Amino acid sequence: MPVSGEQLLPFADIVRTGDAERLWTGQSLLIEPHTALAHAAGAGARIPMGTSVTLMPLRHPFQAALQARSLAALTGQPFVAGFGTGPEPFVRALRGQGYASPLRAVREYATIVRALLAGEVADHAGEYFSMGGALPPLDTPPVELGLGVLRPRMAELAGELADVAITWLAPPHYLAESIVPALARGAQRAGRPRPRVTAVVHVSLDAAGRDHEKTVLAAAQAHLQAPHYADMLGRAGIDVDPNDLPKAAARLIDSGTAAVGSTDDILRAVRAYRDAGADEVVLSTIGTQTLEGTRASLAALTTLTAAHRSSR
Repeated sequence: MPVSGEQLLPFADIVRTGDAERLWTGQSLLIEPHTALAHAAGAGARIPMGTSVTLMPLRHPFQAALQARSLAALTGQPFVAGFGTGPEPFVRALRGQGYASPLRAVREYATIVRALLAGEVADHAGEYFSMGGALPPLDTPPVELGLGVLRPRMAELAGELADVAITWLAPPHYLAESIVPALARGAQRAGRPRPRVTAVVHVSLDAAGRDHEKTVLAAAQAHLQAPHYADMLGRAGIDVDPNDLPKAAARLIDSGTAAVGSTDDILRAVRAYRDAGADEVVLSTIGTQTLEGTRASLAALTTLTAAHRSSR
């Protein structure tokens, strides 16, 4: 969660110089992510960007489509607009009640956003989201619809509707055995190509005094305490005890879900995700950022992305 627009700029430079393909940010409750990315664009970061993921209760699908298209216009580059429901307590805090059917809520939201981004009239009266109208025409680079995906039923829905399926904490074997086949089923049912897969992977690069388990725990602690993530990891064979999160972090490392160690170790982990079906791997240094600050986080990403470019 950036605390200033300037904090994003050196990360954007990694993309601008060609060592990475896209700048991703998650949902921030400090500086709103679209605002932060617009600041970066205004400062000269005319690069591909994406959100992984913004939370549906915070914005109507019309506003979501407008913000995403605005960033494509401001950067002159394609934009991936990733959406997810958010944790049930967060949804309840904003709406007064949770989504009785998260799948239905996502279907309604994604259907409206997709129609608006296609320049069509969105005519939808739903249980959770409704819309009757269209965005004014504006010629921009493509805006792709992304959906956060944890379990097979949501993956099938993403296969029907999304351009990009975005995973967090999904181990490579689970991606290959559960998520990718479910995406394919949904896409086949809808008669459309399977969405691309973007896997967000927490990384911890070797450095003096750095404890990989503590770094991974700092990155994943909030998600490990969420029931839907614990359920997904349980399906993948990684038990999460909410009373022993350090052990859960160790299991993320042992299973290859988090990528830690030397540059070569982490690049091997990236290749494992590629082999499992990921079309794009997002290197997340949020753990390093949390424990050691921007300089350490940026140094790790600079080292890893430069090494990846030289290995291609």
